[in-house]
Amino acid sequence: MVAYRSTELLAQLPREVAAQLRPHAGRIAAAIIREVQRTVPAYAQPIEGTFGKVLVQSVEQAVIHCIDRVGNPAVAHDPWLDFFRDRGRIEYRERRNMDALQAAARIGGRTAWRYISALTDQLTEISPDFVALGAEGIFAYVDELSAAAVEGYHEAQRQDAGPGDRRRRALLELIVTDAEASPKTLASMAEAAEWPLPERAAIVALEAAADAPEFPVRLLDPEVLIDLEAGEPYLLTTDPRRQLDALRGQWSGWRAAVSPMVPLSDAPAALRTARRALRLITDSAEDDPVIWCQDHLATLWLLAEDFFGAEVAKRSLDPFDPLSEKQRDRLSETLLAWLETRGGAPEIAKRLQVHPQTVRARLHQLKDLFGDRLDDADDRLGMHLALRAQQLMRAAERRETEDDQ
Repeated sequence: MVAYRSTELLAQLPREVAAQLRPHAGRIAAAIIREVQRTVPAYAQPIEGTFGKVLVQSVEQAVIHCIDRVGNPAVAHDPWLDFFRDRGRIEYRERRNMDALQAAARIGGRTAWRYISALTDQLTEISPDFVALGAEGIFAYVDELSAAAVEGYHEAQRQDAGPGDRRRRALLELIVTDAEASPKTLASMAEAAEWPLPERAAIVALEAAADAPEFPVRLLDPEVLIDLEAGEPYLLTTDPRRQLDALRGQWSGWRAAVSPMVPLSDAPAALRTARRALRLITDSAEDDPVIWCQDHLATLWLLAEDFFGAEVAKRSLDPFDPLSEKQRDRLSETLLAWLETRGGAPEIAKRLQVHPQTVRARLHQLKDLFGDRLDDADDRLGMHLALRAQQLMRAAERRETEDDQ
């Protein structure tokens, strides 16, 4: 018999606690359903039909089973994991994604614990140590149910995918991971997958917002190879302009970065480039959030390695070293504006939205700091590259911070 962490933890609680929690089971389940529907868009629909039956039954049974296991290690857990594997299969057939499923599980656990923790003053036979034990047990239980549901989801997905789909995923994985794969091996796998092997292709890195629906695979050309199960999903296209045009207006929270067309042997590098573009390029439009790497080649080359921008800055912007951070920021934006426009104070002032006299004062400071280096083309190029690298890295860091919040 498998030893489950939740069984070990919940069994240590007094059995009297289970008796006191049972009258609250229905209210706990209702609170979970309300919170899941409020916070997970995939579940924000009327509780009716198959969807309503599965949601209500799953939550109610999960709550009751958890309470039954309090102080009682003899309650069988495996049948309930099978129950949630089946629920995972239903989630796949209903075309909800795993992110929604896992988010609902996490929210359910937190909501249940908030409800129960508010009752702790009313519960007898429960000490602070038992409170901590109960929280750990509930979250272990949620993790186990979530893992079982995801397992069922994957199982249904594998069953739904025919042999051709599996062969295509294996072929795609080989193309993007093994730059030295032999032409004979590629040709053999492509023939088995019934996919015409091209000489060149583009790799498209994909990224979904937290509330994004399932990616609209059905709209893609059959020639497109795609892996949505990877930690960072991606696809391969032999005609990106034409094949991605089918998704226009249908991205719904997804972003994409398209590598240049490359020989298949360069596909691993193309995927790295596309993923780097997703991380660094933040100005894609909401209605057409596709980044074309060929439009940003200088940026992607400059930031190909984190140390490169720092090294260029150290060599080209060293006169800024003695200054305060605030002074460096002011003079950096002025120097970048001057390098990019080579305009006079009024033009730079308009770009920076400051007074022209302020710009003149800063330009004098820059002349004092850099001297004749401002007249040297090679030095100016180094300054420009360093300032652009700093600007891009700060934008990427801001975006990552916003995504984490």
